[in-house]
Amino acid sequence: MFEALHVACGVLVYGIPEFRLPKAIVAKEIETLKALGVEIRTNYVVGKTISVDELMNEEGFEAVFIGSGAGLPRFMGIEGENLKGVYSANEFLTRINLMKAYRDDSKTPIFHAKKVAVCGGGNVAMDAARSALRLGAEEVYIVYRRGESELPARAEEVEHAKEEGVIFKLLTNPTKILKGENGFVGGMECVEMTLGEPDASGRRRPVVKEGSEFVLDVDCVIMAIGTSPNPLIKSTTAGLDTEKWGGIIADENGLTSRANVYAGGDAVTGAATVILAMGAGKTAAAAIDEQLSK
Repeated sequence: MFEALHVACGVLVYGIPEFRLPKAIVAKEIETLKALGVEIRTNYVVGKTISVDELMNEEGFEAVFIGSGAGLPRFMGIEGENLKGVYSANEFLTRINLMKAYRDDSKTPIFHAKKVAVCGGGNVAMDAARSALRLGAEEVYIVYRRGESELPARAEEVEHAKEEGVIFKLLTNPTKILKGENGFVGGMECVEMTLGEPDASGRRRPVVKEGSEFVLDVDCVIMAIGTSPNPLIKSTTAGLDTEKWGGIIADENGLTSRANVYAGGDAVTGAATVILAMGAGKTAAAAIDEQLSK
């Protein structure tokens, strides 16, 4: 197993907060893998430290499984996203979960904001909002351009966020992040939305309500509007077919366009769930075993 970070297990360690998945459980799973004979090499960025071709041609591996996830964050492209106090949810959660930024002696600090806006309505947005509260924020808002019935987060995640005091600013869309003192966030301009006819996704399309502009008083903004697969492996692996949006193309067994190169999880589907990624890994493992046993 080649892991880019200094600790194995990817998003289970850096993305999912302790209150949702205790790290002791993850550590136990890793020890089980080691006991089964799995060798784990950390600080290996496949595509940079070593390539897929080098793994097969120089290191002697007969098959490769790519499970690199979808860790490339998306931003809205609005003015002010480069201000201090603006984070992608990935960075925000990684600093807290992996780098322990909540500690006073942390070498990877984080801004302890008083009023936080989390843009997005998925499970990651709920994780970021609840983590911000635990860092001491007085007010945390979920800002989402559709209504509650359209929230992509699981119902229980929304319920837990509400129970903990997260404020939901639904049918609201950010248009600009305002600059405050010393280059920090000084607020966020928003507009109210209404829902029109369904769009290509089948959900009702959000439409701007005329004359509804207002400023949300916040000093930190976290973008949790989705992620896409990191292009590093795609760009360094010749003959590896991908979708236009970056996902690796694989068949029902995880086999890609390259012989004996398999892929699964978010690297193939785009951002989804851990359990689906685990299922894809097991399916590909069975296919790899069958192929190499011929």
